[in-house]
Amino acid sequence: ITGPCDGLGTEHVLKRHRNLSPTRPLPHQHPRRRLTLPMAITERVDTSPGKPPLPLMKSFLHAVDVEVMLTFYRRLYPFKSIFNWLNHEHTPTRLFTHREFAFTLQGDIYLRYNSFNTVDELKKQVCQLNPTRFEIGPVYSARPKDKKTVRPGAFNPVQRELVFDIDMTDYDPVRTCCSGTDICKRCWAFISAAVQVLNSSIREQFGYENLLWVYSGRRGIHLWISDKEAMALTDDQRKALVGWMTVIHGGKESSKRLNVRLNSRSLPPSLQTAVDYLATIFSEIILTDQDLFSSEEGYETLLEFIPDAQAVKSLRSKWSQDPSRSSEDKWQDLKTIVKKSEKGSIERLNLTAAMEDIILHYTYPRIDAEVSKHRNHLLKAPFCIHPGTGRVCVPVDPERIEEFDPETVPTVSQLLKELDQVGKAEGEAMEHHSDWEKTSLKPYVDMLDKHALRLMDRVRQDKRELDVSW
Repeated sequence: ITGPCDGLGTEHVLKRHRNLSPTRPLPHQHPRRRLTLPMAITERVDTSPGKPPLPLMKSFLHAVDVEVMLTFYRRLYPFKSIFNWLNHEHTPTRLFTHREFAFTLQGDIYLRYNSFNTVDELKKQVCQLNPTRFEIGPVYSARPKDKKTVRPGAFNPVQRELVFDIDMTDYDPVRTCCSGTDICKRCWAFISAAVQVLNSSIREQFGYENLLWVYSGRRGIHLWISDKEAMALTDDQRKALVGWMTVIHGGKESSKRLNVRLNSRSLPPSLQTAVDYLATIFSEIILTDQDLFSSEEGYETLLEFIPDAQAVKSLRSKWSQDPSRSSEDKWQDLKTIVKKSEKGSIERLNLTAAMEDIILHYTYPRIDAEVSKHRNHLLKAPFCIHPGTGRVCVPVDPERIEEFDPETVPTVSQLLKELDQVGKAEGEAMEHHSDWEKTSLKPYVDMLDKHALRLMDRVRQDKRELDVSW
């Protein structure tokens, strides 16, 4: 247990947190009764001409009701599916029993280094603590719950999914429709592009196959890679891998934030493939939808990438004299200068490279490198509820990412209403641990189950190959 409750037992934390007396029943011990669901409020975008863009994602729960969350954990949370995904087998292994789980309780009470022998133990503890969310950490050399009984040098992370986090706030410099925690269908196109680029490049460059993409519940997406080779990576190896994949770096000048050329005008093959794809969506996202170069500030950022001083002077003069020129017009102006340059000349090669750098700067995935570098980094578990939106953190099919709309993701209140409707139709049938099958959560759980089955098949195949080798 860490934070203000360091050194206190779970029961003490519960009493202090909920102000419960020893004889007062915990919420999960109350008889079932119909819930009063929190309201979700949503503002829609007015896309009529001349209207400023309003964020779609304004949904939120006024308060996450304790009983609402408890009912979600008891009846809807797919604990068995999570277990199969983390464990890679039906019988508990060290991938589960030595795995860290961390819980965030109401009031920002944070409980770390929890571990469980079975999935039933995990569910029991979650229902007892009723956290606002919980996170998944690495597999340790000893059971995390025994951390205080193990000498420090003998307690280390030994396995961990390779994880990536893409957050929309990192795109604030290149999006005009929203900023901060707000998100809409328009700026979700940046996330969609990131998923398609990373999903392809990770498979092709590193050969990883077991990739699980999970919507974060509001403004981002997480990637969990469960291949055994990925799980065995050390911190140094993860740092090197992420460094290789990172294109956007910090820096005052936009043109100096890129790390792509490696002292050459040519891009590495992997990045060239990414540019070829991103060039097909650059016009729609950057030029038409976001219209990023319409303002003086916008086109001055664009000009930072152009190495030819004469070209910069000519374009700046033309654009300042005609402020009505759109981003599409300005991009065409740059293309015209490239076409007028002599084929094969240094000037053309430099200008072509600059245009590729511009495409990468505005559309290439912006990875939160710190999340990926360290095995002991905790990441929110799939199917948790985002406290700000009430939406479930559901798996996403990368092959259909362009169709994904964050606004259609189920909220906890929506799911419980669906359960109420099913209960009325079935005459208030008894609760079941897989009630998610009766709700709009089902296709998302099915997606995780299919992913877990592939992991289990891989383990069985490895065991068969090992038996044959003997």
